[in-house]
Amino acid sequence: MIEKRVRLLASIAMFAAVYAAGVVALAPISFHIYQVRVADALLALSTIMGLPVILGTTLGCIIANVYCGYGIIDVVGGSLANLLAASIGFIIAKRKFRGSLLIALLAETLIISGIVGSYLAILFDVPIEIGFLGILIGSIIAINMLGYCLVKVLEGRMDALLKYVGEC
Repeated sequence: MIEKRVRLLASIAMFAAVYAAGVVALAPISFHIYQVRVADALLALSTIMGLPVILGTTLGCIIANVYCGYGIIDVVGGSLANLLAASIGFIIAKRKFRGSLLIALLAETLIISGIVGSYLAILFDVPIEIGFLGILIGSIIAINMLGYCLVKVLEGRMDALLKYVGEC
């Protein structure tokens, strides 16, 4: 029981660290009204790994947005967007119907684009459509393209991954 909790906490911390480091290292393209947050590719892993990714990317977003973000609205809004997107992506993908992965990733992209695009439009005083499209394009690249590839590469190696991470 304790070992399972330790593995869960270690996995959450690992995903948080990788997410935050990815955002900070790529800060010039991770912030502003037009962005490609490459670390958002990790959100796609919630579809196969669940809770460690959901909580890790949420915590990682808090850390990254405190470090480089646009204040409390970015810290709260971005992390809630990650929490909601990864959770809904996990729920959809868990149903395992034909196309569930693609629909889960599309849902994640739309949630991130809607939430982040809305508050960035307000912060930068641009039309909401510009905010939404600016985030949508980057999210399609990060989540739907890079994230999809990441899931497909790791999907076949889940047995080995779960030995290390444990089924959380």
